[in-house]
Amino acid sequence: MTASPWDLRIARARELAKSQPSAAEILRFYANVAGFQKTVYEELRAAPPQDVSVLRPHLPALFVLVKRLGPPPLARAAEELANNYEQSHDLLTDHDAAPERAFFARALLQPYFEYRATSSDIATGNVQPTCPFCGERPQVAVLRGEGDGGKRSLVCSLCATEWDFRRLLCPHCGEEAERKLPVYVAEEFPYVRIEACDTCRAYIKSVDLTKNGLAVPVVEELATVALNLWAEEHEYEKLQLNLLGL
Repeated sequence: MTASPWDLRIARARELAKSQPSAAEILRFYANVAGFQKTVYEELRAAPPQDVSVLRPHLPALFVLVKRLGPPPLARAAEELANNYEQSHDLLTDHDAAPERAFFARALLQPYFEYRATSSDIATGNVQPTCPFCGERPQVAVLRGEGDGGKRSLVCSLCATEWDFRRLLCPHCGEEAERKLPVYVAEEFPYVRIEACDTCRAYIKSVDLTKNGLAVPVVEELATVALNLWAEEHEYEKLQLNLLGL
């Protein structure tokens, strides 16, 4: 039986937590969150939802998980929200929530929109900077071998839809001049690179599956937080923060 995307993410996070000590705590926490998201996803698949209100009953379990295993800022936010149900009730529709609170909405909305995306007929061949299904920004880019070159695609930060994108094109401002689109690779992560833009100063990480076919792009993006620090030091801004706000 083929493993589900959730199982692949969980297994990869646990594997990388053993080999990447600098990101081990983040990865172990993510593995537990992904396990929670898998449960939500499977319930949605068993009983197709009408709207996001079906997610609210899952909030208490998410608060418990984060209070027990989450980093201090998230654990404190979980405690506050658990003690104030009125605030937590509006989490799923609050688009201006602080980062610590936005995490809880994102953790529930990701499996919801991923279920909806996988149940829909999405045109993924059109080159566009945002997700063709939900309109969100991409979380990570992916490189695959194709002919004598390579094919680049983007992965949505919300519904995990993957769609085609040009190799030499900034997904933020549309810059296409090669000299303004530098690529940076760190020795410790030879298959993950920063694809930056000197016009808008945005960057996105790209996972090269021709160099590591075992990589799971969403997890590798989390595991390489050291690259974020390098990019920030060189005054690049991340195109889209990940689930953990990094």
